Amino acid sequence: MAQFSRIPRDADLLLVGSSGGHLAQLLALRSWYRDWGRCWVTFDTPDACSLLRDEEVVWAHHPTTRNLWNLARNAVLALRLFRQRRFAAVVTTGAGVAVPFVALARLRRIPTVYIEVSDRIDTRTLTARLCRPFLSAMLVQSEEQRRLYPGATVVGHLL
Repeated sequence: MAQFSRIPRDADLLLVGSSGGHLAQLLALRSWYRDWGRCWVTFDTPDACSLLRDEEVVWAHHPTTRNLWNLARNAVLALRLFRQRRFAAVVTTGAGVAVPFVALARLRRIPTVYIEVSDRIDTRTLTARLCRPFLSAMLVQSEEQRRLYPGATVVGHLL
């Protein structure tokens, strides 16, 4: 994907997303990231374990939706991960698990890319609203979504 061409290739990608549909949309980018070193952050659920069985995964704490305790726990997880590794970029489709990783990445001057999930065309997601100030790039999958996110780049549907 041309939108990612500016991401430096001297470190790994950090791919962050909730399990289920968020994870499926990140996996749809496989042809783009297959040659990168990468680390995933998601939830320890049966679908994520199966889909990422051959990948490096850091299991995040859930639920995250409006759960301040798990937000704090995931922020500590993000701090540890950023201290241990160097990442070229953080790419996420949300949901709540993304917030501390995006915010901390931006504070460390790591490029941050948010891809809004395809099923949200009437309202902006809470996670996108929280992450937007910290983003290097906001990507959407349809023209309808661009109306919700002025300045976003339409990349087309991932699934």
